[in-house]
Amino acid sequence: MYAEFDESLVTGNEMIDGQHKELIDKINKLVECCEKNGGKLEAIKMLDYLSDYTDFHFSAEEKLQEETSYPGLEEHKKQHAAFVKAVGELHEMLEEEEGPTDAFVEAVNKNVIDWLYNHIKGYDCAVASYVNKA
Repeated sequence: MYAEFDESLVTGNEMIDGQHKELIDKINKLVECCEKNGGKLEAIKMLDYLSDYTDFHFSAEEKLQEETSYPGLEEHKKQHAAFVKAVGELHEMLEEEEGPTDAFVEAVNKNVIDWLYNHIKGYDCAVASYVNKA
């Protein structure tokens, strides 16, 4: 399953929305790599690429929250940490296997795509609403 940036994911904050589009593009490149049997090394490379961009994005979001004194910052950081942990577990899964398996792709769908959709629609929309009022 590929991720898609649609109207339900629009926060109204240009920076956040732009980064979410980029994040979804990187997720889709990982899924595409897995579906085309790109192999273990290529999948690890794509997961590293996703992980690096996630770090950048989460730092930018948290900085925005700090600058605007967003009251939910600590809970938001916990959510980000949970995602980073899930990506780490995906790394471990890839290391243990010959390459990206169906179980790995299923884990990407559940732990990355589904998580991201829920996070954006809940946490990130709340941040954008707060920032837009500030």
